Amino acid sequence: MKALLAVAALPVVLAAPASAAPALDAGYGAHMVLQRDVPIVIAGTAQPGVAVAAELGGARATAMADRAGRFVVTFPARPANAAGQTLTLTDSSGSASWGDVLIGDVWLCSGQSNMELSVARALNTWNELRLSTDDGVRLAMVEKTTAAIPQAGFGKPMSWAAAAPATVEPFSAACWFMARQLRKDRPAVPIGLIHSNWGGSAARAWLDPTGVKALFGQAALDQLQLYQRDPMAAARSFAPQWYDWWRASDKGREPWKQPGTLDWKPVPAITFWNNWRGTGLDTDPTANVWLRRDFDLTAEQARAGGTLSVGALDDLDLTWVNGEPVGYTFGWGVERHYRVPAAFLKPGRNSVLIAVNNMWDTGGFFSGPDSLWFEPAGGGAKLPLGAGWEYSVSAVESVPPRAPWDANAGLGVMANAMIAPLGPMRLAGVAWYQGESDVGQPDYDAKLAALFAGWRRQFGAQARMLVVQLADYGARTDKPGASGWGQLRQDQIDGVKADGKAALVTAIDIGEPTDIHPANKNDLGKRLAMAAQGRAMPMPASARLAGDTLTVTFTGVEGGLRAQGGPYALGVEICGDTQDTCRWALPTLEGARMMVAVRDGLPVTRVRHAWADAPVVNLYDARGLPVPGFELAVGR
Repeated sequence: MKALLAVAALPVVLAAPASAAPALDAGYGAHMVLQRDVPIVIAGTAQPGVAVAAELGGARATAMADRAGRFVVTFPARPANAAGQTLTLTDSSGSASWGDVLIGDVWLCSGQSNMELSVARALNTWNELRLSTDDGVRLAMVEKTTAAIPQAGFGKPMSWAAAAPATVEPFSAACWFMARQLRKDRPAVPIGLIHSNWGGSAARAWLDPTGVKALFGQAALDQLQLYQRDPMAAARSFAPQWYDWWRASDKGREPWKQPGTLDWKPVPAITFWNNWRGTGLDTDPTANVWLRRDFDLTAEQARAGGTLSVGALDDLDLTWVNGEPVGYTFGWGVERHYRVPAAFLKPGRNSVLIAVNNMWDTGGFFSGPDSLWFEPAGGGAKLPLGAGWEYSVSAVESVPPRAPWDANAGLGVMANAMIAPLGPMRLAGVAWYQGESDVGQPDYDAKLAALFAGWRRQFGAQARMLVVQLADYGARTDKPGASGWGQLRQDQIDGVKADGKAALVTAIDIGEPTDIHPANKNDLGKRLAMAAQGRAMPMPASARLAGDTLTVTFTGVEGGLRAQGGPYALGVEICGDTQDTCRWALPTLEGARMMVAVRDGLPVTRVRHAWADAPVVNLYDARGLPVPGFELAVGR
C-alpha cells in the first residue's frame, strides 16, 4: 500500500508569545545530544529585542533576540560527555530549562524507504531489540509532512528519547545499526540520531532553497512561494505546462476544452479503479483517466463561490470547474480541497472535470463518496458529489509533468518541512540512502553536490556525508547490458569523489533481487559506522591500458582483493564506446589491482564492475568489504 502523503502550510517563523520564557527551535530539547569538538550552536525564540542568557553545564553565553524574536547563542566547543547536563535559557520574561543533555556525535539519517525501513523489519529483530537499551544513544523521529517554503516547526513536535526496545523498534535500521557499531568502537562517545525519511521520495525533495535555485532556477522558487500564498493561482500558473505535455502526447487534442469528444462511461463505484471489473483498469491500473460530473447551483450559491472537495485521488490530478483549472496535486492519500471563486461559477449547471494519472499499484478514488462535495462559501450546506460520475480511459501512457510543490518529488518540499526546522544545530554528518526514485534521471551527482552544500549551510562545514550505493534489485542477467541502476551507482561514486568529506558505502552485495527493501541493514549499519569514522573502503581509482593488459587500481583495499567462491571476479566488463561492444572479462587480482588481458582486437575505452540492476558480485577485500559497482574510463 502506498504511504500517506500530507502537505503542511505552517508559518515560517514561530514568534515567541507575549510574556513567555525563551523557547528552543524545534530540533532541540531535553535528552538531546549536542555535537562535540565544534562550537555548540543553540537557536530559539524569545521576546523581540531582549537579551537571552544561556547556561549549559556551568558554561554561560548570551545573545540578543532580533526583531522577529529569533536568537542564536554559541558555546565553545567541548569534548564528549556522557553525564547529563542542563540547558537553561533566561530573558526578562522568565527562564526555561531542558535536562539530561549529552555531548557526542549527532547524525541525521535521511532518504527514502531503505533508510526509513525500521529495525522491526531488519534481520534478527527479536535479539536486536532485546539488546537495544543504551542510554548513550538518543533517538529523534521527524513526522512526515511537506511544505512549499522553509518552516520553523515540524508537523508534529519532535522529541528525544534514549534507546530502548520501544524507541528502537520503529527507528531507521540502517541508522540504528550504525550507531550501535559506533558505540562499540567508541563507548565513551554518546550518539544522537535523527530519523527524517520518506519512502518513494526523490532527491530534489530534500534540497534547500539555495539548492533548488541552483538546479531548477528562480522561477521554481517563485512558483513555490505562489503556492504558499495561493494554491489555486499556482495551479493555474502551472497548467500551461500540463497542457503542452498533453497536446504533445495526444496528437494536439484538448479534452479540457471539449470533454464531449471523449468516450464516457458511468463510474462503477467511488473506489480504486482496480476494482472496476471489466473496465480494463482492473487489469492495467497504470493509466491516465478522465473523470467528470455536473452539479447545479442557485444564483446565490454561484455568487458566493466555494470549495470543491474531490477526495483523495491516486496519484496525480489536474481539476477544472467549468473549464477553469482550480487545483493540481500529487499525493495518493491527500484529500483535495480546491477553492473555486465566484467568477468560475454560474447559476444552474456547472461541470467538474478531472484528469487523474496513476503511476503504479492502485489508482483512482483513494477515499470514499463522502469525501466528494461542493460547499458554498459563507456557511451554505454542502452539496454531495459522491455519485453520478463518469470516466474515460485515455490512450496517453506517459506521466504528466510534476509541479514544484509535488508531495514526494517536489522541489525542496521535504527539506522545508522535515530538515529546516532542525535549525542550525551542528552535526557529525548525514547518512543518506536514496536513489531508487531517481533511477533513469540525469545528473544525480549534481543533486548530491547540492544536497551536501545545503546540509553544510545548515549544520556546519564539518559535517561528513555518507552515501549508500544502491543495493542489488531486479532481474538477474547473463550478458552485459545497459542498467539505469548501474548508472545511478556511478553517479553516486562521482558525487562522493567530488566532495572532500564524503564516503560511499555500497550495499550492492546485501540486497534482495525480488525485494526493493532488503532486510540486511545490520551489515549496512556496520559499514556506515566505518565510513563515519573515516575508515577507507574499496573504491575504484583508475584504469590504464598498456599493450594488451588493462590494469584497474583501487584505493581503500586492505589485505588485497579476493574473488570469493571462485578463481575470478564476477561481473567485470570491458567496453568500447557503445553498449554492444561490452563483453565479459576474466581478471586476475594482485593486491589492490585487477588486471584484464585484452586480446580480442576490439576497442576498450571503459571498464565496468557489477554494471547491472541486480548483479552477482564476489569481489571483496580481506575485511569482507565489497568493491562497489562502477564504470571507469580507460586511459593509456
